[in-house]
Amino acid sequence: MAEIKSYKMLIDGEWTGASDGHTFDSVNPATGEIWSQVPEATAQDVDRAVRAAHRAFMTGPWSKLTPTERGKYLRRLADLLADKSEDLGRTETIDTGKMLKETKWQAKYIAEFFQFYAGCADKISGETLPIDKPDMFVFTDREPLGVVAAVVPWNSQLFLVAVKIGPALAAGNTVVLKASEHASGAMLEFGKLIEQAGFPPGVVNIVTGHGDPCGSTLTSHPLVARISFTGGPGAARHILHNSTKNFAEVSLELGGKSPFIVFDDANIESAVNGSIAGIFGATGQSCVAGSRLYLHEDIADEFLDWMVALAKDIRIGDPLAEDTQMGPLCTQGQLECVEREVAFAQEEGGTLLCGGKRPKGMSGTFYEPTIIECPRQDMRIVDTEMFGPVLSVLRFKTEEEVIELANDTVHGLAAGIFTQDGARSLRVAKAVRAGIVWVNTYRVVSPIAEFGGNGGSGYGRESGMQAMYDYTRPKTIWVNTSSEPMANPFVMR
Repeated sequence: MAEIKSYKMLIDGEWTGASDGHTFDSVNPATGEIWSQVPEATAQDVDRAVRAAHRAFMTGPWSKLTPTERGKYLRRLADLLADKSEDLGRTETIDTGKMLKETKWQAKYIAEFFQFYAGCADKISGETLPIDKPDMFVFTDREPLGVVAAVVPWNSQLFLVAVKIGPALAAGNTVVLKASEHASGAMLEFGKLIEQAGFPPGVVNIVTGHGDPCGSTLTSHPLVARISFTGGPGAARHILHNSTKNFAEVSLELGGKSPFIVFDDANIESAVNGSIAGIFGATGQSCVAGSRLYLHEDIADEFLDWMVALAKDIRIGDPLAEDTQMGPLCTQGQLECVEREVAFAQEEGGTLLCGGKRPKGMSGTFYEPTIIECPRQDMRIVDTEMFGPVLSVLRFKTEEEVIELANDTVHGLAAGIFTQDGARSLRVAKAVRAGIVWVNTYRVVSPIAEFGGNGGSGYGRESGMQAMYDYTRPKTIWVNTSSEPMANPFVMR
């Protein structure tokens, strides 16, 4: 057995263990073996991290830097990310089971996000107001909020860190980042790059631990001004309750059950490939997974024959190997949840077209690519986020029908539409209630484009220029330009 790696948290520029010495284990999902130990932060540890961030914001060097100077720090961080992308990707793959091909590419690509926000740092400005009062010059300025609590899940963690702390730091805030208890390694390796980039102590702090006390202490702390959370709805409800104690601004990205709609005039090969990528990429462990497939009845049989054949040929195995196409699920609990839901879907009348079991002879948390045809929209699996390689398939006849089916959900994060009719693509894109819609493509992101959902998928937006405004607040300043003294308020004229 390989030596178990020991990690520490980054608090106020120092690497430290938990104050009571407690740790928890992180398991490599591909092998089932413990590969690292991570500090289990106490409430006192989190308090120290928040207070360090608050000092850095209020009196530390960060608050005295110009926006252009802050941008230089982010550019240095971006360069380090690009240089260390393979090492970061390898750590994330060992910790989460995601494919190394994806994790190292993503680590390199997020450097573009930090470059983008480095450029945005000195582009935020206020405005002058054509006020209705004489002798008054009135303008607005935009100020950073203060300490940002960024709570990140294990999947796509480097991307989610970039879209949270990139704009937060560019706008002048400081950050306490809580890494997922399921996979903290990549976040702590990222912390080493924060240190190498020369960020002043306390500007970025990274704590590790479970929801209680680590997460609850962070999100209810009186010095936290904004909470940016990505995760499940259960944890989000706790966060909203916690925010009543500090009145922090909150943004939530809660995942989805995204509809993937294929019309009868679609390019079938392109749509099949898009659906394969949308549901089996990242082993289905993506908030935007296209896990509800709606097929026009005229092309459904051809489409499914093609897709099932491809799904059966997907190579499952070691996520570090170049020829592997799909790795394991991140946790044993998630694997068991997927198994229960697939079994229940068959009890409800679903037809298993492929997959539906663990592959033979593999010791990790692996599960086969699974496609289930569902005779009814009201089956539980149709609107339950699986976070695994499981696709629910339904058939439709008309455009109006599929729009109604797509919107029959508590979620509202993403959607995919495949059609060669340009007018129809725009009609359906506008009609589907989702924060992001892809037409004839899927799972494409950019630092320039906003990302987020509505309904059960949360609220608020990440990425894009709008995020800069979300991490600031306007201040209105009134200047009396008259040379005359103010009138006596008790003398009526």
